Amino acid sequence: MAKKSLKILVDEMDDGWDEKLQKEGFEAYSVKKLRADGKKLHGDRSVINYAEDNNMILVTRDKEYRISCEEGGIPCILIDNEEIFKIVLEKLKHQDY
Repeated sequence: MAKKSLKILVDEMDDGWDEKLQKEGFEAYSVKKLRADGKKLHGDRSVINYAEDNNMILVTRDKEYRISCEEGGIPCILIDNEEIFKIVLEKLKHQDY
């Protein structure tokens, strides 16, 4: 089970991952759903500030977010083609085709 203090903010491109993470025991939120609830999360800076103010890890595909998070010391998980390629390669190495 996940640590209760670990909070995750899922960028809008992966809306729905918040629900999957919640099923795994994480406290996860979606930028898209937070916007629908009235949070002003329309610009990059506001999303990053929200993650920082709420002690969250930002999960995103946006490389600009990663750069801003690194500069600000905010935890971020970048899902990009390199990460996806690593997963595919690892699966291919461990399958008998």
